[in-house]
Amino acid sequence: MIIDRVHAHVPADVDKARWPWSVPCVSHLTTHGLSLTAPVTFLVGENGSGKSTLVEAIAEGFGLDPWGGSHEWRYASHRPKSPLGQRIRLDATRNGRRMMASWAARQGFFLRAETALDALDREGFTPDAVSHGEGFLAAFRGKFGRPGLYVLDEPEAALSFGSCLELLGHIDRLAKAGGQVICATHSPLLTALPGADIVEVGDHGLRRTAWRDLELVDHWRRYLADPQLYLRHVIDRGRSPSPRTR
Repeated sequence: MIIDRVHAHVPADVDKARWPWSVPCVSHLTTHGLSLTAPVTFLVGENGSGKSTLVEAIAEGFGLDPWGGSHEWRYASHRPKSPLGQRIRLDATRNGRRMMASWAARQGFFLRAETALDALDREGFTPDAVSHGEGFLAAFRGKFGRPGLYVLDEPEAALSFGSCLELLGHIDRLAKAGGQVICATHSPLLTALPGADIVEVGDHGLRRTAWRDLELVDHWRRYLADPQLYLRHVIDRGRSPSPRTR
């Protein structure tokens, strides 16, 4: 592992009622911090829960560009750090301290769904020649080989079921080779990785949970068993189009 704890210090004069400090998971981070106990950590939560805010700040704390890309493209987008990214602190392990001691020794990559193609293009890939999903997998094959910190924001967005399985294999091999992965995701497939630490993000803040107890796993299980349990609430079958008046 590279880092084993994430925390943030907020001065007393900061308005904690404003974003991002008002987001429950960010408030939890500033109050309690977050210990990382496994080489792979999944952050799981609904849209708007703050998990992407967290992973972006972690990437920034490691010196990665919030636009996405490797440590070799430090702040290539010229974007300022996010408010949380400016305050976040990463406690490194012994191996992590050696890696973070100099920029030349640092290894890492931030992959976010919205800007992945641009980041891959900067990294020397040719995503126009392949599908979006194939471009994601190309990044893993080409850039995610050496031990380092790899921060992912919803990497499953462009991937089929089979490609997600391949991605899972890459993550597992990377972790076993000494790398560390922190991933925000909605995928019950990815979060099933044996040995991974799962942190559920929501109104409660941050809490560890088991895969079988995840709300998203329960929803997918019930939806696949009987889609109508959910579809009846979102599809209006009681109305028919009004006939045209001649």
